[in-house]
Amino acid sequence: MIDNDKVNFHFDIDGDNFTTAGEASVKIKKALRQMGFSADTIRRVSVAMYEGEINMVIHADGGEADVNVYPNKIEIILADKGPGIPDIEKAMQAGYSTAPDDIRSLGFGAGMGLPNMKKYTDSIDIQTEVGVGTTVTMVVNV
Repeated sequence: MIDNDKVNFHFDIDGDNFTTAGEASVKIKKALRQMGFSADTIRRVSVAMYEGEINMVIHADGGEADVNVYPNKIEIILADKGPGIPDIEKAMQAGYSTAPDDIRSLGFGAGMGLPNMKKYTDSIDIQTEVGVGTTVTMVVNV
C-alpha cells in the first residue's frame, strides 16, 4: 500500500514456531534490496527485525509486525499480547534473559535481542504493560 510516500509491509508472527521465525525479516530484506536501499540499511533493519521476531516467538506467542518504508527512514513496529516486560532496564542489559531452558537449548534466548535491536537502529521505543503486551517501535534512518 502506498500512502504519502510510505510503503507498508504487514506480517503476522506465528508464536512458538521456530521453523518460520525470521521469515518476515527475510522478506523485508528482499523487498528493501529490490527498492534499492544500501546494504548497511538492509542489514540494520534485518537484524533488528529478526531479533524482534524471535523475541515474539520466545516470549509472547507471536504477534504482528509492520514495517513502514519512507524515503528517509524505515519504521519497524512489533506488537504482541504477551506477558509484557516487567523491567525494561534489566531486559536491555546484554546477556539478561528470561527464556526457559528448553528455548536456550535450541540456541535462542541468549539475552541479546533487545540490546541488538537498540544497537542496529537509530531509535527504539518500548511500550509495555505486564499482563497486556508490548509494542516496540524502531527507526532506521536512511
